[in-house]
Amino acid sequence: MAVNLLLGLQWGDEGKGKIVDVLTTDYDIIARFQGGPNAGHTLIFDGYKHVLHTIPSGIFHKTAVNVVGNGVVIDPVIFKKELDNLSQFTIDFKSKLLISRKAHLILPTHRLLDAASETAKGKAKIGSTLKGIGPTYMDKTGRNGLRVGDLEMNDWQEKYENLTEKHLNMLAFHGIELEYNLVELQKEFDEGIKRLKELTFIDSEEYLNNAMKNGKSILAEGAQGSLLDVDFGTYPFVTSSNTTAAGACTGLGIAPNKIGDVFGIFKAYTTRVGSGPFPTELFDEDGATMARVGHEFGATTGRPRRCGWLDIVALKYAVQVNGVTQLMMMKGDVLSGFDTLKVCTSYTYKGEEISHFPFNIEPENVTPVYSEFKGWSEDLTKMTTKEQLPQNLLDYIEFIEKEVEVPIKIVSVGPDRKQTILR
Repeated sequence: MAVNLLLGLQWGDEGKGKIVDVLTTDYDIIARFQGGPNAGHTLIFDGYKHVLHTIPSGIFHKTAVNVVGNGVVIDPVIFKKELDNLSQFTIDFKSKLLISRKAHLILPTHRLLDAASETAKGKAKIGSTLKGIGPTYMDKTGRNGLRVGDLEMNDWQEKYENLTEKHLNMLAFHGIELEYNLVELQKEFDEGIKRLKELTFIDSEEYLNNAMKNGKSILAEGAQGSLLDVDFGTYPFVTSSNTTAAGACTGLGIAPNKIGDVFGIFKAYTTRVGSGPFPTELFDEDGATMARVGHEFGATTGRPRRCGWLDIVALKYAVQVNGVTQLMMMKGDVLSGFDTLKVCTSYTYKGEEISHFPFNIEPENVTPVYSEFKGWSEDLTKMTTKEQLPQNLLDYIEFIEKEVEVPIKIVSVGPDRKQTILR
């Protein structure tokens, strides 16, 4: 069996959690392969809203096994809170939530280093979620990190104390004053570690490859979005991991020739949280309407999202880098009521019109070139079949399909799992 991937194609917040939840009934295993508690996957069903940060979005399905892969970084404090929030559900975490021994741990001092680093940047801040993600990945590549499997080793405490001391020395060296109570932070951390150790640790690459050999179906769940990839995103305003399809191979131990379908999720418009260039960003009433109707606030940070028209140039780029085979369009319902819609179909880059995503998309280098479309006024949220969709929306969808050369198989018309139309 091949592994199918589900990825965000913009700057995150595309609605991956909902689609994973919708698709989980077709899969035996859901596996997260990168990122950490900077992710916020929102699921809405039965009138309740659930936000997951590290736990895969298939956790609410009784038959699915959920795997946190080696490419993920885990904050035991936040992880414990996630588990506590799910205590109202009868979930057998011991058998349904498996943790890779090779996943790295976020220490309290990683979060302190994150805050200090962002403070030191001043006006050049990159918009970090301050969850300690960056410093943890830095320790990983610097070969200093602590992993889940270290919790089973006799020298765990010694390793933890040595790395904590190193971090405190780094904070002192840079001379950035932060108010914190390390005793309290470590107490919370210890409680999180205790809870984490109640779960099942696995050699995840062995587990997943054996599952494939035994015919199990696997869906790999990405976090953030392709334009935040550390290599292919809008660097330096990116996350610290590979959010693209390649990250699934390194984040799960899956060979490239074992990848099957790649599901790419995008919004019918574009949003971004935090700093960084955004060519189609709107500063007018249209942008304010998108934000208001779409409830555009970060699931993890609560920060308002910047809104703008759909960027086909960026979308084609993400489709190409990921090898997307099917598209899923989210939040088409938010655009109901706009008389005219715009889509960026090319850029003017340093005075020349281009149709590819360039090295730098800062406003001094890039100006979007738009095509206009007639909008629709119908309320999509009550629609249940593709035949009910208004013609102007269908024209919009068909234009996108033609431009990116990939079919749009799912159209989401609301946040609930039931508000999903298959094409």
